[in-house]
Amino acid sequence: QVQPVESGGGLVQAGGSLRLSCVASGNFFSIYTMGWYRQAPGKQRELVAAITTGGSTSFADSVRGRFTISRDNAKKTVYLQMNSLKPDDTAVYYCNTGGEGDLYRYQWGQGTRVTVSS
Repeated sequence: QVQPVESGGGLVQAGGSLRLSCVASGNFFSIYTMGWYRQAPGKQRELVAAITTGGSTSFADSVRGRFTISRDNAKKTVYLQMNSLKPDDTAVYYCNTGGEGDLYRYQWGQGTRVTVSS
């Protein structure tokens, strides 16, 4: 099963920005909604943002207005632009398909770690 490859994480001060990228090869990318998820220490994984094949986007309340999501179907890449970062954004970020409840079309990748210092 294909694993996405996430990148772009790092250590940033509160108020800073990061841009995450996820390359997801295989046949699923262009036909499914793609999402960015995150898992903070001791917490369950949560959906942060999603983008449909048509480009419609949705966001968790906690990040709306600060994060944007985009996709490039030709490159099979989904991006997450994160601005005005807060310490609560600290987590490992993953990408996968979305919109199908607990069904995910890719195997979960290694994720990319984001640490926001106060």
